[in-house]
Amino acid sequence: MAILKRNRNLKTEDNTGFGNNSTSTGGRFVNKDGHANVIKRGISYFGRNSWYHTLLEMKNGKFILLLIAVYIAINLFFAGIYYLIGINHLSGVDTGSPLKNFTEVFFFSAQTFTTVGYGRISPVGFAASAVSTFEAFIGLLSFALATGLFYGRFSRPQAFVRFSNIALIAPFRGGTSLMFRLAPYKNNTLSEAEAKVTVAVTEEENGNLRDKFYNLDLQIAKVNTLPLSWTIVHPINENSPFFGLTKEDIANTDIEIMVFIKAFDEGFSNNVVVRTSYVSSEIVWGATFKTMYHPSDDMMKTVLDINTLNDFELVPLPEPLRETAS
Repeated sequence: MAILKRNRNLKTEDNTGFGNNSTSTGGRFVNKDGHANVIKRGISYFGRNSWYHTLLEMKNGKFILLLIAVYIAINLFFAGIYYLIGINHLSGVDTGSPLKNFTEVFFFSAQTFTTVGYGRISPVGFAASAVSTFEAFIGLLSFALATGLFYGRFSRPQAFVRFSNIALIAPFRGGTSLMFRLAPYKNNTLSEAEAKVTVAVTEEENGNLRDKFYNLDLQIAKVNTLPLSWTIVHPINENSPFFGLTKEDIANTDIEIMVFIKAFDEGFSNNVVVRTSYVSSEIVWGATFKTMYHPSDDMMKTVLDINTLNDFELVPLPEPLRETAS
């Protein structure tokens, strides 16, 4: 576990925000989706969760299903209250079996909740009128909240960038390199894209396991615009934490490569940020990425094939560089 200690010139990074006591942390630091792999305890479930952020970041399908489920649940709740009050307190109900009666009050609840009010059924008496008044108020608030959430989800800045699922140890200019790639997948325009890559390694220090962080030098750390894929390359040389490591070294060492990308989205007129990470098991030894883009059939446009983001081919590597004995 003390492989990287052989290079005395490596400078550690201390401002990552993660602790360096390996026995106090578990798993990877950053999940593949870019969120910190942290679970908060010592506070209630509702206290530690921001529902606004949760609903903003929820996937579209799940968000729509949640809205439908809440809508149905609220109407079932108020329909149950109307039913308990008695359908005789609702004028215009086409009575029949208990199921039909409940269906009638359910649709009356939906009309009241949405403030549509077709007029066929109307409340009679104080209890039914009071419940319908309160339900209409809840409906106005609910639709205002749903509208705000829809707008927030639609308008919040997002990078719309996908990363390759794996990183590669690949040949590079007569030596080797660590590389992974990313690509924008929507029609947004990203400019001034910057990359910062930090590797976390668990090492043994004075008998204790410590997490050490090292910034990786990149061949290109900033691009003016990001219309196509971007392969981020870290040359493995004497200044690299990976210098001299073999395939077995990487597989047997607790390594995590944390990626931070910041770019300016011209549509949002704001900076967007996206993160991910790669662990030892997600590093492929001796491979190179296949090209993702090619000319269109009429040779007038460039085609970027997002489906090939993870496509690679195995290639031989040059003899690995080794540190000279001190």
